[in-house]
Order: sequence, then C-alpha cells, then structure tokens
Amino acid sequence: MITVSDIKDQLGLTLFSGSEGLSRTIDGGYVSDLLSDVMGHAEMGNAWVTLQTHKNIMAIASLKELACIILVKGFVPEEDTLKQSNAEGIPILGTTEQTFDVSGKLYQLLHS
Repeated sequence: MITVSDIKDQLGLTLFSGSEGLSRTIDGGYVSDLLSDVMGHAEMGNAWVTLQTHKNIMAIASLKELACIILVKGFVPEEDTLKQSNAEGIPILGTTEQTFDVSGKLYQLLHS
C-alpha cells in the first residue's frame, strides 16, 4: 500500500498543507483541471493531479474522498485553500514538474 507520505518522499513533493492526512492510502490517480470532470469520474482514494489552486478543489476532494491533491508547474494553493486542507486533513502537495512527468512517476509508483 502506498500512502501520501510515500509519494511525497519518493517524488520529492512539497507539502503545503493537510499534514494530518499523510497516512492516507492512495489507490489510484486522476488527472484533470476541470472540476466537473473530477467530480464525475475521480474515485475515492485517488491522488488528484491538477493546476487548480482555489478553494473549490477542496470541496471536490472532500466530496470524492480523495487521498490528496498534487499541484503541478510550481502552482501554489491560495490561502483559503490551505486553511480548508488543514481543516479536512486532505494534503495538498506540489511540484515544479509538468503534469505529464509527475503523472507518469505516480503511475510507476502505484504499479510497481
């Protein structure tokens, strides 16, 4: 089983918030910047890879019971997003890498 903490360490991701959720298990991944797409198709336990940084990502992550959110390309979450992440214990992680690259690495970790 891979946890949020595992991918944080193995992919060299930055933890922005939601540290209480680092022990969450990741069952898969979902990549999309369209909130309605994530709401309709992501599954519980997924790590969500996106460039969206506003508070609405936390509403989707909570509704879908996602394991974490991974922000790409150096994007940083907004202040109210950080507060919601901490309140819900859903980690927001970040990388300067492109979506394609971090998604491929995440896939390899989850399927090795």
